[in-house]
Amino acid sequence: MTKTAVITGSNSGIGLGVAHALAAEGHNVVINSYSDRDEDHALAREIAEKHGNKTLYIKADMSKADECRALITKAAAEFGCVDIVVNNAGIQHVAAIEDFPVETWDRIIAINMNSSFHTMAAALPMMREAGWGRIVNIASAHGLTASPYKSAYVTAKHGVVGMTKVVALETAEDPITCNAICPGYVLTPLVEAQIPDTMEKYGMDRDTVVREVLLERQPSKQFATVEQIGGTVVFLCSPNAEQITGTTISVDGGWTAL
Repeated sequence: MTKTAVITGSNSGIGLGVAHALAAEGHNVVINSYSDRDEDHALAREIAEKHGNKTLYIKADMSKADECRALITKAAAEFGCVDIVVNNAGIQHVAAIEDFPVETWDRIIAINMNSSFHTMAAALPMMREAGWGRIVNIASAHGLTASPYKSAYVTAKHGVVGMTKVVALETAEDPITCNAICPGYVLTPLVEAQIPDTMEKYGMDRDTVVREVLLERQPSKQFATVEQIGGTVVFLCSPNAEQITGTTISVDGGWTAL
């Protein structure tokens, strides 16, 4: 049966991969970012044309509580309900904690963690009324472990994992599940764009930079792909995952096994 999925932060990278995966299953899809460009709406049309589904782009700044909630209500107004929420929006900044800009801390916490609270709070009443719902929070290996100089990101992702467990318990007797996916390094356009600068910085070739710098903590020495993350989301939304709730699924090449 066709469901409606909202994926935050989904005009590129992991979010876009998830959008394609859910669209390929025949679901309605709402993609999102903070911009409102012709390219954003064209991307929604491309997804619809490729998969034969209905796809809509809705602008929302995920650092703002009212816009997070409005994203859900606008999607429901268009499609009648929001059945699947994939909280993917996120940003990063690297600095020692004593040097971490306060405004940047607040923005990372707002986008990477608080936005998930607002979208879930807005969507859960709809899911209960419809008698079905799936929430998938894209956390990170940094939701289970830590790295130096990433205090805001690590804090936010740990918070997302904790919030996932709380929502799962609150919906345990409903036909609603809430889980978190914890990727390690995923080969996205953003990561790909970092490779040439890293090669220059360390004086290494591409393969060496990937294995010894970017994937230093990923034992498989291979990137996860956006398709693999999308496939994991599809699984969590399938009947086979009806009794999977309140847990994390690591897609990290063994990172958190260390």
